[in-house]
Amino acid sequence: MMLKLFKENIRIAFGSIRTQLLRTVLTVMIIAIGITALVSILTVVSALENTISTDFASMGANTFNIKQYENTTRNRGGSEREIINPIISYPEAVSFKNKYSYPFTETSLSFTATSGAEVKFEATKTDPENTVLGVDEFFMTNSGLETSAGRNFTQFDIDNNAYVCVVGSDFEKGLLKDVNPIDKIISIRGARFRVIGVLKEKGSTFGNNQDLRVLIPIQVARSLFTAPNINYTVSVMVGKKELLEQALDNANSTMRRVRKLSPIKDNNFGVVRSDDLINRILGITQYLGLASWLIGVITVLGSSIALMNIMIVSVTERTREIGVRKALGAKKTTIAIQFFIETLLIGQLGGLVGIIFGILIGFGIATALDFAFVIPWGAIMAAFITSFIVAIASGLYPAIKAAVLDPIEALRYE
Repeated sequence: MMLKLFKENIRIAFGSIRTQLLRTVLTVMIIAIGITALVSILTVVSALENTISTDFASMGANTFNIKQYENTTRNRGGSEREIINPIISYPEAVSFKNKYSYPFTETSLSFTATSGAEVKFEATKTDPENTVLGVDEFFMTNSGLETSAGRNFTQFDIDNNAYVCVVGSDFEKGLLKDVNPIDKIISIRGARFRVIGVLKEKGSTFGNNQDLRVLIPIQVARSLFTAPNINYTVSVMVGKKELLEQALDNANSTMRRVRKLSPIKDNNFGVVRSDDLINRILGITQYLGLASWLIGVITVLGSSIALMNIMIVSVTERTREIGVRKALGAKKTTIAIQFFIETLLIGQLGGLVGIIFGILIGFGIATALDFAFVIPWGAIMAAFITSFIVAIASGLYPAIKAAVLDPIEALRYE
C-alpha cells in the first residue's frame, strides 16, 4: 500500500513538473550551477593531488635527503637575523657516507654540475638547457628512477670513473632521434661519454623538465665541473619502512658528528623526508577544496531560495486542488509528502545535471593543465548530499504550508 502511494506521489510530481516545465528547468539550472561550481573545482583539486602524488612518489617512498637548508629567519633579541647554513661539501658528504652504517640503508651522493650544458652527437648539438648531475651507483635507485632502455651505473663504473652516462627520455626525441641511443657517443664540454641507459619519461615538475638530464659518474663530474662551493646532496633509502624514523634520527646524529656540532647548537643542515614536500603541497590544496565548498555553498544557497520560491508558488496555484484532495479524505501527511517528493525530484535533477557539467568542466581544465584526471567520487557524493539537503531545506516549508491548508478555504480559492 505504501509503495503504491509512493509511486502515485512520484507520478503526480512528474505531472506537476511537466505542467510548469520552463519554470522547473530554470530552477534545475540554478541548482546545477552551484553543484557544477562545487564538482568542477573539486575535480580539478583531485586531479592536482593525484598528479602531485604521482610525481613525488618517484622520489622513493622510504627515502630522505641531507642537504643545505634554504635561508631562514629566526628571532634573536626581538629582531630578525638571516641565518645561512653552510653548503654540504664533498669531504662532509663522503665522511657521512663512511660513518653512516644503519641497517637496511643505502646512501648515495650527488650534485648538480650545471643546468645549462650543451650536448653534442656527431654534427648535431642541443640548446644549452640540459642539466648534468654527478651521481653514484645508488642515485637512481634512491631517486626512484628507472631506465626504459639500457642499464643503471654499476659500482665498477663509479669506482673506475668510467666515461659513461644515462640520459633523459627527451634525448630519444631530439639529439638521438631515429637511432638506438645505447652505446652512442655524446660530448659534454669536450669529454666523450658512452650512453649506457635512457631514463623513463618523467615530464615536468613545477616547470623543471625532468627529461633533459644527463647523469654521469660523480668523480668525472667533479673533474669536468670545478665551480667553487659545490653543494652536495646525500640521499638515504631505508629498506624497511618501519625503520625510517630510527634511520632518520641516526642520520641526523651522524651528520652532527661530521659537522662537529656541540649538543647545545642547532642543526646547520637539513634532513628532508621525501614525503615532506608532497604533504606540504597537499596541505595547500585543502584550501582550494575549502574555497570550492564556499563557492558552492553560496551558489547553492541561492538555488535553495529559488527552489523554495517555486514550491510556494506551486502550493498557491494548486490550492483548490489541495482542497479537493482533502475533501476526498487525503491526510495532511499525504499532501505534505506529495509536495516534498516533488521538491526532492527537482533538487536531484539539478544535482545530476550539475555533476555531469562539473565533471566535464573539471576534466577539461585538468586536461588543459596536464593533470592526471581521476573520477572524483568524493565530489560526486558531496554533490548528491548537498542537492538532497537543499531539497529538504527548500521543500519543508511549502510542504507544511500545503498540509495545513483549511479544506473549506482551499475549495473557495480562485
